Amino acid sequence: MICSVLICWLLLVARGDGKPTEQRTRVHQEEPLSTLRHDDKQNFDYDHEAFLGQDEAKAFDRLSPDESKRRLSIIVDRIDSNKDDFVSEDELRLWIEAVQSRHMFEDVEHQWSEFDLNQDGLISWDEYRNVTYGSYLDGPLTETEYNYTHMMARDERRFKVANRDRDMSADRQEFMAFLHPENHEYMKQVVVQETMEDIDKNGDGFIDLKEYIGDMFTAENGLEEPEWVASERQQFSEFRDKNQDGKMDREETLDWILPADYDHAVAEAKHLLHESDSNKVGVS
Repeated sequence: MICSVLICWLLLVARGDGKPTEQRTRVHQEEPLSTLRHDDKQNFDYDHEAFLGQDEAKAFDRLSPDESKRRLSIIVDRIDSNKDDFVSEDELRLWIEAVQSRHMFEDVEHQWSEFDLNQDGLISWDEYRNVTYGSYLDGPLTETEYNYTHMMARDERRFKVANRDRDMSADRQEFMAFLHPENHEYMKQVVVQETMEDIDKNGDGFIDLKEYIGDMFTAENGLEEPEWVASERQQFSEFRDKNQDGKMDREETLDWILPADYDHAVAEAKHLLHESDSNKVGVS
C-alpha cells in the first residue's frame, strides 16, 4: 500500500475550504496547472486542481471524506507506475503533466462542435468569428455596448499564428494552440505581444515599473498598499529588468511570463512531495 501520508495530505487538499481566489483572464496570467492563485496560506485550491484537474476537482468537492479517500487511493496507486509502493517526484510529475494534457484535450473537444459548423473536421476563421462575434457583425453597436473590434482583431492574429499551414482552417492541434497558446513553443511570441499590449499603457513598446505594478495593484479610496507590492517592485528591479534600463523589453517580458528554466509540473510535484514526505526520503 502506498504511503498513507500522501493520501491523507491530498485528502486535506481536496476537502480544504478556502476563500474564493482570483480568477485570472489574460493569457499570460493563466497558470498552466490551474487558473487559481497558488497560496497555501489561503487555501489548497491550486494544488487540488493541479493534482486532479479542474473538472475532477469539482467532483471531489462533492464527495464525502471516506469516498474521497477511497478514490484518492486508486489514483495514487495508478501514479505508482513501478509498483514499489512509493510515489517518486518523477511519477508525480508525469501524472500532473497527463492531467493537464487531458484538460486541454477535453477543452478542445468540448468546444469543437460549437465552432465546426459544417462538420468537416476543421474550424475555419470564418466559423470561429461568426460564432463568437456574430451578433456584433450583424449590426451596428449601440453606444452602451462593448466594442469588440480590437478583441476580434487580436483573436484573428492569434488564429493565424496557431494555423501553421496558413490555410485559416484549424485542425484539433492548431485549435488547441489557439486556445492554450502558453503551452506551445511556436505561440510564445503572440503571448508576449498580447501581454505587452495589455500592460504597456503609454504604447512605447516596453513595460516600465509603474505599468508593471499598475497591472497588479491600483490604490483606490485610500487603500493601503499591501506588503507584496514592495516585494514585486524589488522583483522588477532585481530580476525582471535584466539590463537595468528601468523597463522590460520583449525578451525580458518573455522571461517573466514564460520562463524557460521553470517547469510548473516539476515545481508542483516537488511541492506536493515535500508536503507529504514525512520522513524526507524523496518519496511518499
